[in-house]
Amino acid sequence: MRRRILLVDDEVAVLLTLKAVLEISGFDVDTAASAREGVSKLHTREYHMLITDMRMEHDVAGLEVIKAARSATYHPAVALLTAFPVAEEDWQEMGADQLLVKPMHTRILLQQIEDLIASHETKLAQLGLTFAAANPGKPVAAKKAAKKILAKKSSAKQTTKKTAARRVAPTKNKAVLKKSAAALKKKSAGRPKPGVKRAKPSLRRKS
Repeated sequence: MRRRILLVDDEVAVLLTLKAVLEISGFDVDTAASAREGVSKLHTREYHMLITDMRMEHDVAGLEVIKAARSATYHPAVALLTAFPVAEEDWQEMGADQLLVKPMHTRILLQQIEDLIASHETKLAQLGLTFAAANPGKPVAAKKAAKKILAKKSSAKQTTKKTAARRVAPTKNKAVLKKSAAALKKKSAGRPKPGVKRAKPSLRRKS
């Protein structure tokens, strides 16, 4: 499966260059020349990764794209691409997983992208989430996966309860049997033993 990346940048030269580099490296790449277009594509297709510039229509236009990616149910990895270095705590607060500073050597860029996708997949797997759908254009089954996990947990709880009930049941049954045995013993206490005849009451009148 070719991993799908969305590039968002208002510089056409940057888009075309990065698109060519990534496609040669085996990625499926879509491009958007504005934050609005980027948000629209995030809503209509699914991507393993988003790479977005920050300064486009306005100085923090990239933040809108990052927010849209973070709210997507298919959980893409997010990289902020900028020519202006940003403090780590700042780009992390924006919701990015990685900062890519342009211009960047192709080999380093590809390595960072590969590392980010791998670490993101691992993180989502630990959370029990699905990382981008295998088929383009089809909604990812992240919610279904979450439901399955909850169903498994619920099933496990029910199994535990049933097992506990089975363990308790024999104890209760023993108590019931003891009571029944005691009741039978008490009832049979007044009955004559087999082979012993009861004395018939005398019918003679007293003189």
